[in-house]
Amino acid sequence: MDRYAPHQWQPHERPSLPGSPSTPIHSTPKRWAFAAVGLLVALTGGLGNALVTANLLFLQGALGATTAEMAWLPAAYVMTNVSMNLLLVKFRQQFGLRAFTEVFLVLYVLVTFAHLFVNDLGSAIAVRAAHGMVGAALSSLGLYYMIQAFPAKWRLKALVLGLGTAQLALPLARIFSEDLLQIGEWRGLYLFELGLALAALGSVFMLKLPPGDRFRTFEPLDFLTFGILFTGVALLCAVLSLGRIDWWLEARWIGLASAAAIALILTGLAIEHNRANPLLMTRWLGSGVAIRLGLGVILIRMVLSEQTTGAVGFLQVLNMSQEQMRSLYWVMLVGAVAGLAVSALTINPQHLFMPLIIALALMAVGASMDAFSNNLTRPPQMYLSQFLLAFGGTFFLGPTMALGTRNVVTNPRNLVSFSVLFGIANNLGGLIGSALLGTYQIVREKFHSSVIVDQLVLAEPLVAARVQSGAASYASTVADAGLRNTLGVRALSTAATREANVLAYNDVFMLMAAIAVLTMLWIFARSLWLRSTTHTPPSPTPASGASS
Repeated sequence: MDRYAPHQWQPHERPSLPGSPSTPIHSTPKRWAFAAVGLLVALTGGLGNALVTANLLFLQGALGATTAEMAWLPAAYVMTNVSMNLLLVKFRQQFGLRAFTEVFLVLYVLVTFAHLFVNDLGSAIAVRAAHGMVGAALSSLGLYYMIQAFPAKWRLKALVLGLGTAQLALPLARIFSEDLLQIGEWRGLYLFELGLALAALGSVFMLKLPPGDRFRTFEPLDFLTFGILFTGVALLCAVLSLGRIDWWLEARWIGLASAAAIALILTGLAIEHNRANPLLMTRWLGSGVAIRLGLGVILIRMVLSEQTTGAVGFLQVLNMSQEQMRSLYWVMLVGAVAGLAVSALTINPQHLFMPLIIALALMAVGASMDAFSNNLTRPPQMYLSQFLLAFGGTFFLGPTMALGTRNVVTNPRNLVSFSVLFGIANNLGGLIGSALLGTYQIVREKFHSSVIVDQLVLAEPLVAARVQSGAASYASTVADAGLRNTLGVRALSTAATREANVLAYNDVFMLMAAIAVLTMLWIFARSLWLRSTTHTPPSPTPASGASS
């Protein structure tokens, strides 16, 4: 029998889209098993990279690398994670998602195991690249496992939980990664990552997804397009990851890579635009629906960078250690879980704009609260603001995906394009947010430093008293009066730099609040316009929206 021949499904089993598994009725114990495997697989897809991201400074010392070299670790993950979405959808349509996942999970396990014996930067980058490839499959796999755990009437809730679980990886990693470092230093992180990958691999082998229809989808030209677009996207990710470190206008390679990325991406899209059976539907990607969806996801992910880059970076400037910030990470985790739970309980396919507006409003409030921080701010003062940001960060995901699937359900040919668009917007939104925040913080710190230093004149009595006070603190250890005075000036300079950084981060928080408010107003105006021009806007059913 031809394995690509259409299968005869029962009405309740039929896959809603090519490449998705069928949905037979399962017993309650088996549903719990699917939910547990879905949770494990989704966390495996993001936790390994989160462990590295949360401990870059420690790994930098262990690997003997510079800051710019360490930036290649998260960049390598995003490069492969974004690009694999180009092939993943067609691969699972022709060979099945499970086959793809098993192959790359085995590769991931082997590369991670080898890295335990070869502690250098190149092997670390290879592990992150392998994790990015398998992470692209695990995110979809976790979603499909979660869908199997719920009855048809609750599959939109499964969509929310399947997508949002991966967002718990970073706060989880920040909570317990320090314990792993104490157990086995840098090898403790990779041993845990290896164990997690082995557990996911065993679970996928033991509890297999139901089969789905298969189709012959690949064409030779697909691989040419993939090679061109992969190179272009990888260069773009490199620029966004290292631009603020090597600095945008100083490093020659940034200009060359940016030009090459634009040329390669446009070349790949031009090839696809003129194909009879394209990998990417460029006409749909250029439509207003796709552009609005991609822009919305990018803007929301940019706002979320206030938490991952802004708040953590601000507290690190104040010399807060991981242990001192652990309680804040618990608050972030509780907020993310609460956002998932509320979204799953309240999501309604008829009202998908309102959760986005609420999420952005909460994030705007949280960011604006942080904008009044000072050098006495400690993690407890940021509990409420970071809870709101974490809540909004998971509350928006399910409705955003459900909005995007409307065009996929009506035209399955858009499935690859939608998956690529959502993956690129989600990943690049985070990179753009980190690049924007980091660059803006550096620029504002230089501005505030210049203003503060202009006012630090030794002829001023208050400045002279501050220098003398700083010098007096060294009286018991330094006998030379001139050296004590130099140390007093240095202490004052350090305090000025710290205050400039605090003011710069406040500017960053206010910028993120402004972006959140403007995005919220745009989405609100769009929803009002749609309501006034359509009487019955098309909405996916819970089952079809979730299965896609």
